[in-house]
Amino acid sequence: MRSLLLVTVASSVLLTGCASLPRAPISSQNQTVIPNIPKARLTTQEITRLFQASRKPLAILALSGGGADGSYGAGFLAGWSQTGKRPDFDVVTGSSVGALIAPFAFLGAQHDATLKTMFTTGMANDLLQIAGADAIIGSSVYESGPLRELILRFADDTLIEAVAARHRQGKVLIIATTNIDRQSTTLWNMGEIAASTSPRRQDLFRNVLAASAAIPGIFPPVLIEVESGGQAYSEMHVDGGVSSNVTPVPEAVLVTSDSSARSRLFVIINGKLNADPAYTADYTLPIVVRSFQTAVKANTRNTMIATYAFCRRNNWEFNATSVDPGVPTPPGLVTFDRKYMKTLYEFGLAKAAGGRGFERSLTTAAY
Repeated sequence: MRSLLLVTVASSVLLTGCASLPRAPISSQNQTVIPNIPKARLTTQEITRLFQASRKPLAILALSGGGADGSYGAGFLAGWSQTGKRPDFDVVTGSSVGALIAPFAFLGAQHDATLKTMFTTGMANDLLQIAGADAIIGSSVYESGPLRELILRFADDTLIEAVAARHRQGKVLIIATTNIDRQSTTLWNMGEIAASTSPRRQDLFRNVLAASAAIPGIFPPVLIEVESGGQAYSEMHVDGGVSSNVTPVPEAVLVTSDSSARSRLFVIINGKLNADPAYTADYTLPIVVRSFQTAVKANTRNTMIATYAFCRRNNWEFNATSVDPGVPTPPGLVTFDRKYMKTLYEFGLAKAAGGRGFERSLTTAAY
């Protein structure tokens, strides 16, 4: 009972922390900083330096969004660990559900069991709790509390300290959110946040994870406290998948040529890259959700095409995996069906453990 009370209170603090702050003026948002953590967000220059200035090959893992299909990525990581060939990653990036997986992938195979618990025991189904009247007049159909409680349970202080320790070893964990006011991707340096001395570092760490997974209209946006000119404001952030469903190589780097040592890139797409035809009911919500899913899928395919071209141009090793076209998709708009997620977890595990997990090129079959 005491643990449940602590979770509820902490969730309430996370939800209301920025509620009374004015929204940051659009004209000043490019000059805002996070209080006491000035390097919490990666600038274009820092991203370019990270991906281009290294004199040793980097092992990079990118995890995409995909909702319940995140169970594929969780299973795939476990199967990959079984082969003994899973690298010690230098950089891990995550967006949407990939953001929830990323800290555990970043910390290593010893956290595979935690991911299995998250994605196969049915607890994800508890995320979908109708927000009452707010489902009609508020900012989302479902309440944010269950998602916050899930994050608080698994992204606890021990995990955050472990991320900080990896950061001090030179490893980088990047989470993508979408600043919806500015229509731009924000890349968060989670190790910098975790390793900071700010008393609110844990809150910010969890807020970023919640924001990255906040599907617009489904879960509420997250207001994150910032400062500009000595004034406190809040910025509205939503699902990283809106602007960057997967971030193998950040946009600022994709158009450049790289002179560093040959790096290895691994991309786990939590979903199908190919079209997945399904009947769409002639009602507002089904049309909006299906349109959003279609736009995200197109964005993901275009990102993968650009990433593959970058790797070929710069002699990087390219590896990508996604859910096979023949895997059945459950009906419904947004679902976290336990049976489906457990089956998809086992499919991903077997695929990776069998050594047939990654493709070295983009095949026409995937498109």
